[in-house]
This record gives sequence, structure tokens and C-alpha cells, in this order.
Amino acid sequence: MLRALHIRNVVLIDQLTLEFSPGLSALTGETGAGKSILLDSLGLALGSRAETALVRHGTDQATVSAEFDLPKDHAARAWLNEQGIEAESELILRRSVGSDGRSRAFINDAPVSAGALKTLGDLLVDIHGQFETYGLLNPQTHRQVLDDYAGTTPQVRAVEAAYSLWQDAEKKLENARAEAEKAAANEAWLRVVVEELETLDPQPGEEAEILGLRLKLQNRDAVTGALDGAAQAIEGGEGSAEAGIGQAWKLLSRAQDKIGDEVKEILETLDRAASTLQEAVRQIGRIQGSFDGPTHDINALEDRLYDLRGQARKHQCTPDELAAKREVLGSQLKLIDHQDHVLGDIEKQVALAKGVYEKAAETLHQARVKASSKLDKQVNKELGPLKLDKATFATQIDVFPQSQWNSTGMDDIRFLVSTNPGSAPGALNKIASGGEMARFMLALKVVLAEQAPAGGVYVFDEIDTGIGGATASAVGERLARLSGQHQVLVVTHSPQVAARANHHWVVSKAKANTNVIPLESAARQEEIARMLSGASITPEARAAAGKLLEASAA
Repeated sequence: MLRALHIRNVVLIDQLTLEFSPGLSALTGETGAGKSILLDSLGLALGSRAETALVRHGTDQATVSAEFDLPKDHAARAWLNEQGIEAESELILRRSVGSDGRSRAFINDAPVSAGALKTLGDLLVDIHGQFETYGLLNPQTHRQVLDDYAGTTPQVRAVEAAYSLWQDAEKKLENARAEAEKAAANEAWLRVVVEELETLDPQPGEEAEILGLRLKLQNRDAVTGALDGAAQAIEGGEGSAEAGIGQAWKLLSRAQDKIGDEVKEILETLDRAASTLQEAVRQIGRIQGSFDGPTHDINALEDRLYDLRGQARKHQCTPDELAAKREVLGSQLKLIDHQDHVLGDIEKQVALAKGVYEKAAETLHQARVKASSKLDKQVNKELGPLKLDKATFATQIDVFPQSQWNSTGMDDIRFLVSTNPGSAPGALNKIASGGEMARFMLALKVVLAEQAPAGGVYVFDEIDTGIGGATASAVGERLARLSGQHQVLVVTHSPQVAARANHHWVVSKAKANTNVIPLESAARQEEIARMLSGASITPEARAAAGKLLEASAA
């Protein structure tokens, strides 16, 4: 509920505080008294465009603040929590605009952007004027309006979740196809390089082994000469080391009984020396053998080393990493060979997710169709008393082509009207006049408000212009009915509407100041009489005003 509006230095208003109550509140007064200034001030606090024309002449800054009592279940609380703003039961929106055009916005004294203030303001107050561009005139709002009326939030959430899963699957398929296309472009190259590596068959540590062997081969003659000489010295005949050790062992062994036990240790040492020499011979033979065979041809080794290093440069790695590179590229080639199977699995996931979305969207579609029929019936029931008895209201629900399906479903929803029997229905702003639009909106708002959570704030600006008598009484009756669940503020020139109000203010202008005066009993009857007869108030006008007030109170 809007509790208070504080205005300072706004056009003709020096300083003004208006305190509001539940029910229907009416603002009346002569044309030019400043009623529109009050609504402009409220709009400023709610985030409307800040204009320097609002700043009172001779002052530097205009300031407006609006105080609200916020129920615990109000939709604005969720938004405030998302913004990290303390959501107490009391909520204050404040806006200032300087003569230099700069503006500042605050929510509970926390600085915010004008856009944030407007977002919150739209959640708090619904403002309607005869000539403004109504939100309901925008077809993009019609879906949300119908869903709010139908109470389809669970179905909408199911569609949103299904759509998200469907789009995720589509994205996965799109990425997989892109990868397949990229892989296909590289397939020929992959097959060539994998075949090259398979043929080469590189082994970890092979480069170091080749380098070592190459070094030996480059010095083959010197090495083999040394090896041969060493082998000859050890076992090459009577003058060899092996022969000398054998001869010494024989001599000492024969004289063992003459020398005594001491000779045993010498013989054991000679045995070990012979064994060591034999091991040396075996090692020399092994090295000599490494120089034998075609694989140890130095030209073949050079070719192998050249091939390994060439492939390493090609794949930007070391020769020792070629074996691992072969495994990676081979795996990529295997993925290409099985790509059809992978894409097929993802396509099945997409089809399944799309099916879930279509089922959820169809359930939502049926709920909307059912609710639209009820909405049309209730709105059309309200039109007759509002002097729109020849008009009809209809909700049109078409199914979008698949390319336009989205997270809110597959429905294209539009509110259409026809003002004459037999005429084709069309958009409200193209078919109806300003006064007709206001009454269509009132009828629709009354019906929608009956389904909306109690506690909303509705502002109507001169929606009764151009009507009178029974039609004006019907407008007043519907505003009063709306105020049973919500707080309603109406700026009106109609005595029938003003008489329905629970609270009544008259707006007047004295010199360069706008004043707002609350009216009670006799003063209120006098204001309604003025509205009935004009500047010259007659006894008949006072009597008629009294009857209007009595009828409204009944």
C-alpha cells in the first residue's frame, strides 16, 4: 500500500505531504489546478524520466519520496532480495532531479540506478491514464497478463526447464557437428601422418641410443683395434695374460706341499684373476658384436636419426615424444571413424528433449486456451455498463512456428477488440478511441485484479473523460469494487466517480502554489456539487451531490 507521498520543489508545489489510506481515494479540482503535477511527482519517485521542467523555478533541486507498506508475500520482496537491498515492511523510494538535469535515485536510502527504481516501481504501482501508452497495449505483455490470470506458473516453469534442456542438447549437437566438420577437414592429413608414424614406429629413448651407437661407429677402426688388441693380450697365446696366470697357477700348485698352506690363498687369488679376465673377454666380445650386422651400418643409423628428427619437427615435439603423439593422433582418427555413432546418440538426446518441451508447451497451451475463454467472458460482461455494449473483447492465441518457440512456450497471445458488431477485431490502440481504451482497460483491470494477490496499488488518471450519467456511475462502481482488494487512486472530473471514494482531496492553485485539501462531509458535498454545476453552485446541485453520496454509501 502507498502510505505517503512527500513532494518538495516540484513545479507549483513548494512542500507537500499526502498520506494515503486503503480503499478508493479521489483527487478532484478544476483544470489547471495541478492534479497532473501530483501524478508526475509520483511517477518521478517510481522511476519515470527525470525532466528539469519539474524543478520549481528559483530552486536547485526537486525531490519526491514515496513510502509503502510492503506485505510479506509481495512480489517486490523477491526482487529486493535479489538486489541485496534490505526488504523491511516499510519501503521508501526517493528521487531527486537538479536544475542541471542530474538525477539520483534511492531505495531505502541505498543509491540505485533510475532503471532499478523503475523496475521496482512497476512492481509496486500500476498507473493508467486516458492518453498514455498502456503496458497492456503492448502485445508483448499479453502473455504474462494471461498467465497471471490463469495461475499457470507451475506449467510455465516446466516449459522453461524443458526448453533449457532442449537448447542445451541442441548446443551439444551443434558443437559435435562443428567438431565433426573440423575433423573431416583434417581427416586426410590425420590418415597420412598416422600412417607415417606407424611406419616409422618411434620408440622412447631411441634417439639417445642411436647417438651413442653412432659415436662408436664413427670411431670404429680405432675402437675395434683396441678391442682386438685387448682381447689378444688377455687370451692371445703363450704371452697372453690368461696364459701367464695359468702357468703361474700350475707352478704353485705343484709346489703346494713344499710351500705349505700359505699357497692356498695365492691360488684362490689366481682363480679370481682368471675369472675376471674371462669376464673382460666376454665384455670385449659383446662390444665387438655391437659393430656387426646391417642395423649398425652408420648410413642406416644416420637415415633413422634424420627420419626421427624430421617427424619431431613436423609435430613440434621431441623424438622421444613421437610415440605418444602417434597414440593421440591415432585416437583422433578413431573418433572420426565412429563420429556417426556419436552424432546419432546426441541427435536422439535432442529429439527426446524436444519431445519433453512439446508436451510441456502443449499442456501450457491448453491451460491458456481454457483461461482465455473465461477471461473473455468476464471482460465482455463488464463492457455493457461501461457504455461499450456493442464492443467485444477476445484473446487470440496462435501457435508460433517452431523457429519462434521459446522458454515461455509456443503461443502468440494478443488481446483484440471490436467496437462494432460484425467488424473484424484488431489491436486496442488501433480500434478504440482514448476514452474507449480507458474503459476497456478498466474492465480488464477489474477482472484481472480479482485474480491478483490483494494489496496492489492502482492509479487511474481521468479515465472517465467524456462520459457521464450511468456510464460514469458504472466506472465509479468498478473502481470501488477494485478497491475492495487493492488501493485505488483516481484523478477524476466525474462527480459519480468522486462520490464513490472512501477518501477525497481537492486540488487547488493559489498564486504560484498548488494545495491539496482533504474533504469531509459538507465540504465534500460542496465539491461534488461544483463538479455537477460548475462555478455557480445551485441548491439543486447540492441536493444532487447529497443523493450521490448517499447512494454511494448505501
